[in-house]
Amino acid sequence: MALPQVKLDATEARLSAADRPAAGASWAEAARDAALARVRDMGLPHRRDEYWKFTNPETLVQAETPSAAVFESDETQVFKEVDRLKIVFVDGVFDAEASDDLALEGVRIERLAEVAATDIHWAKDLYGVLEERGQDPVARPLAALNTALASDGVVIHVTGRASKPINLIYHHESEASDAILHHLVKLDKGADLTILENGPAAARFNKVMEVEVADGAAFHHVRTQGRDHERRAATHIFARLGEESAFKTFTLTANGVLTRNECVVELTGDNAVAHVAGACVGDGDFHHDDTVFVTHDAVNCESRQVFKKVLRNGARGVFQGKILVKPGAQKTDGYQISQSLLLDDDSEFDAKPELEIYADDVACSHGSTSGAIDEDGLFYLRARGVPKDIATDLMTLAFLAEAVEEIEDETLRETIVGRLEGWLERRRG
Repeated sequence: MALPQVKLDATEARLSAADRPAAGASWAEAARDAALARVRDMGLPHRRDEYWKFTNPETLVQAETPSAAVFESDETQVFKEVDRLKIVFVDGVFDAEASDDLALEGVRIERLAEVAATDIHWAKDLYGVLEERGQDPVARPLAALNTALASDGVVIHVTGRASKPINLIYHHESEASDAILHHLVKLDKGADLTILENGPAAARFNKVMEVEVADGAAFHHVRTQGRDHERRAATHIFARLGEESAFKTFTLTANGVLTRNECVVELTGDNAVAHVAGACVGDGDFHHDDTVFVTHDAVNCESRQVFKKVLRNGARGVFQGKILVKPGAQKTDGYQISQSLLLDDDSEFDAKPELEIYADDVACSHGSTSGAIDEDGLFYLRARGVPKDIATDLMTLAFLAEAVEEIEDETLRETIVGRLEGWLERRRG
């Protein structure tokens, strides 16, 4: 079916303004060509598309990069207390001097720019593969655009238990930077890896991470987004899980004029576990969209989607989450909750929870609530001498706790709570 003219024009304008990466190996060029064909076939997102009706994608797809003022903050030091291997990108460009040596026990780390020029590499079986699988049944054209145009990223092969986390740090230094990064992560059988991400990245940021988790392997992911308020970002995580494997991701977002985080997970091995969680705090000109799609295609698997949003002064939050249980995926345990705390009458929360089940021995549930702060709880604290603003912050932290508790590592969990406390304290001031 032919694309509407408005989508066709926007797509061609964006592609005409983009620079294709330098020619690489035949497999990389084939993957990019296929992704480019997908973009042209789907068209870039438009407000009339079903999964974009709550979020206006105009600034994410327009040919010219919207400017974003550079905000000096300590955000790139979020995980400074953690012993980690640092990989730094500045406006989407790898910074070798600021990065650590890319050597880590149990892990091999390479750059996509170098790997894509290699004729024989395991990346050819993963680059763009999970992204393409994630296009059905919901089109994700910004992810296909990324596969077609990304010139760099990290390629990580985990053969055992990584001795420490890998921290991807993104610096924003140019008001007109338009960064596109594509990361590949492959975990062998029984391997274990934690990836940390933080930093504003660019004025406009498009990132894809494809994660292959083999049997018995475990992948943990914790990231923070903020405090560069004028930034725009569209991120995607595509993951495929083997038997008895685990995939757990948590995102904290504070500030950002427009953020859309998509996560697409396939549980293809029996007894696999997938947890996708997020907490966001927004004030004023803030739009945050979490869109999640979890497919159960194996027996006795567990998935959890836990999202909490705190909004005020006209901020807007969006949650679109789906659990698809395929025929034969018996004993599925699927849980989904999305909640918002609206601290005034001007903020808005839009939710679209979905269940689609084709098996009869399952336990699946979803829920979504939106409301103001509990006046009884607030009165209880104030009656005991707690000032109103501090009492409000305490109740806000309690509201976000269920999402934050999804982080297994206690040190990382405390780090995230500290960032939340800092955000609330700055707003109180």
